Amino acid sequence: MTDCFFCKMVTGEIKPDIVYEDEQVLAFRDIHPQAPTHILVIPKQHVATLNDLQDTKLAGHLLQTVARIAAAEGIAEAGYRTVINCNNAGGQAVYHLHLHLLGGRQMTWPAG
Repeated sequence: MTDCFFCKMVTGEIKPDIVYEDEQVLAFRDIHPQAPTHILVIPKQHVATLNDLQDTKLAGHLLQTVARIAAAEGIAEAGYRTVINCNNAGGQAVYHLHLHLLGGRQMTWPAG
């Protein structure tokens, strides 16, 4: 998708602060962090929302990648939060599926 901000990161047209990359996913630091550690994990394939994700292997890979990055960032033991916003009422601003990895501080509930 040519006008997708995150797809432009996948192609290298936009250069994010990459923390992890493999054949299926790209992970980078959020430019407006909401926690000391705030990383976005996206599939390289354009998937607009969680509702559109049909590939269960990709879904599992996204979650395993979050856990791997949390360990590498040193926040796995203390704990972290993973958030997926879906559509407008769910708070999704960029319509390319992305998982937020948040950590490095105490999370509160309800989330908002």
